[in-house]
Amino acid sequence: MDLIKAIEETQKRPGAQDFNIGDTVKVYFKIVEGKTERIQIYEGIVICKKNEGARRTFTVRKISYGVGVERVFPYNSPRIVKVDIVKPGKVRRAKLYYLRDKIGKDAKVKTRVGAKVSAEIAARNARAAEAAAANEAAAKAAAAASTEA
Repeated sequence: MDLIKAIEETQKRPGAQDFNIGDTVKVYFKIVEGKTERIQIYEGIVICKKNEGARRTFTVRKISYGVGVERVFPYNSPRIVKVDIVKPGKVRRAKLYYLRDKIGKDAKVKTRVGAKVSAEIAARNARAAEAAAANEAAAKAAAAASTEA
């Protein structure tokens, strides 16, 4: 079992941002279309987190044109550029599956407010931006090295 844990530790993404269930987040996800890459932003409420280690996932739910859409993201995926917290949520449950049945105002989650909370969120988002810039610079350096060789 130690071998499996050792392999999973190498697959963890450095600089992965921590966020809570109930937070409204923007997930910057890298989409590969042929030879081109673009970043797609997926904004919604985190309704659950599952698993441990390298297999960790989180589910984001948004309402698109009146229809609820959920997407499961691997937490340690190299395609996730960064995760920004838009609004911190105030919830008392670990899984927010009950939001699937709610419509309109009922589907909202309370927001944590205050100067400490906003400063904490700003610091988290700044760390996420720094980590994303560092990863992008490392990827560009690796690409440049591979084209020179």
